[in-house]
Amino acid sequence: MKLKLSKLPKTWLIDLDGTIIEHNSHLRGKNILLKGVKKFWKKIPKKDKIVILTGREKKYKKNTILFLKQNNLYYDHIIFDLNIGERLLLNDKKPDGLKTSIAINLKRNIGLSHIII
Repeated sequence: MKLKLSKLPKTWLIDLDGTIIEHNSHLRGKNILLKGVKKFWKKIPKKDKIVILTGREKKYKKNTILFLKQNNLYYDHIIFDLNIGERLLLNDKKPDGLKTSIAINLKRNIGLSHIII
């Protein structure tokens, strides 16, 4: 899947479990980074903002943040304790027609290697 994006700075809202890290691997004692995540992360411009979203309880915060740092996955914000249902993004279109929201639903644990920025 190839994403055609504008040159404007972006905000990335990225789910943690099943997208970056193998779903519920932290409950088995060890976070497992999914395929292509590091390569994908390196392609995100430094001027962009990254917000990681997770339904993980806050009691896993310390270990989760440590794992992200150890894997050089920088972010601007991380939000824990989210609901497990749908995540809805509502945004307006620019007057020139630029769509300011894009949603990609990935198969769980597939990783990010098939997404081209």
